[in-house]
Amino acid sequence: MGLAENQLCFDLIEDWIRKNPIASICTAEGVKNFKDVAIFQDYHGFSEFRKAIAKFMSKVRGGRVTFDPDRIVMGGGPTGANELVMFCLADPGDAFLVPSPCYPGFVRDLGWRTGAQIVPVHCDTQQFQVTKQALESAYEKAKNDKINVKGLLITNPSNPLGTTLDRETLRNLVSFVNDKNIHLVCDEIYAAAAFDFPSYVSVSEVIEEVENCDKDLIHIVYSLSKDMGLPGFRVGIVYSYNDAVVSCGRKVSSFGLVSSQTQHLLAAMLNDDVFVSNFLSESSKRLKNRHDYFAKGLEEVGINCLKNNAGLFFWMDLRRLLKEQTFDGEMALWRVIVNEAKLNVSPGSSFQCSEPGWFRVTFACS
Repeated sequence: MGLAENQLCFDLIEDWIRKNPIASICTAEGVKNFKDVAIFQDYHGFSEFRKAIAKFMSKVRGGRVTFDPDRIVMGGGPTGANELVMFCLADPGDAFLVPSPCYPGFVRDLGWRTGAQIVPVHCDTQQFQVTKQALESAYEKAKNDKINVKGLLITNPSNPLGTTLDRETLRNLVSFVNDKNIHLVCDEIYAAAAFDFPSYVSVSEVIEEVENCDKDLIHIVYSLSKDMGLPGFRVGIVYSYNDAVVSCGRKVSSFGLVSSQTQHLLAAMLNDDVFVSNFLSESSKRLKNRHDYFAKGLEEVGINCLKNNAGLFFWMDLRRLLKEQTFDGEMALWRVIVNEAKLNVSPGSSFQCSEPGWFRVTFACS
C-alpha cells in the first residue's frame, strides 16, 4: 500500500502476449526479427515505437489532441524522463516551483545529478488546490532568496492526491509561466488513471486555448509505468513543444534509452487499436471498482479521504488519530500502522504536506 503500482490489468496484457507471439523476439514466431532488434538502433528510437506512443498518448486524452512522433524523446522510465528535462532546462542551482503535497522522488529525480532544486508551493489544505496567489508567493520568496526560478512542475493527475486539475486552473498555470517567462513541465504519467468525474484535461489541450501561449515553454513527461502497470519496462517519455529541448533531449537520452526489445514489443501492442481501446476502458472500470470498494471500507471505520477521481491512491485523513498535531505525532502514528497493523502507508510529511495527519494509501497494488 506504500508503492504506487497498478497491478489490476496484467491479465489483459498477458492475454495479448499469448495471442501475439510474433511481437516478441523471444518466441519461435518472432525470432526472425532478433538480429534487426538486437543491433545498434537510432537513439531517436524505433519509428514504429514513437508513432505508437504518440497515438497511445492521444487515445489516453480522448483523441482531443494529437502528438507528433518526431517530438517523442525517450528516457529511462519517468525518473529518467524527469531528469532529462532538468538537464535540458536548468543549470545547477536553478529551481522549479512544485505544488505540494508532491511526489517525494522529485528531490532525487530533478536534483541529485543536475544540481537543480525544488521550491515547494504550499497549497490550501482544505482542498489542496494550487492557486495563483500561492504561486506568486512562492515565486517572490524564491526571488528574494536569490534563487533563479526556471520553471513550474505540476503532476496531473496528482500523486499523492489522486485529483485532476480543471481546465481553468490549467489555463491559469499556463498564463502564469507565460507571464514569468519560465517553463511548465507537466508530469502526466497517470493520465489514463482517471476513473470518475470530472474527466481528465491535459495541458496539451489547454495550450491551444490560451491566447499568445509560448509553446516553447511547455513540456510533458509521460510513461507506461502507471497507465499500463509496466514500471519494470522503464518507458519514460518527454514530449516537448520546444525544438531545442527535443534536440538536446535526444543527445542526453543516449544515457537512458528504452531497450530495443521493449520498443519492438510495445510498438506492436500499442498499434493494436482494439486491444488499446479495451484496455483503457477496462482499466478505468477496475480502478473505479477498487476505489469504491476501498472507500466504502474506510468509511465504515470512520476514516475520511480527500475526494478524488484519478490515480492509484487515496489521500487519507488521520488527523483525529494523532496524539499531538505535529509531524512527530504523524510519524508516531505511522510507526503504529507499520509495526502493529503491518500496513505500509506513506506519511504526508514525505510528500512535503504542510499539515500533519495525512497519509497516502495505494489501492491498486494487487
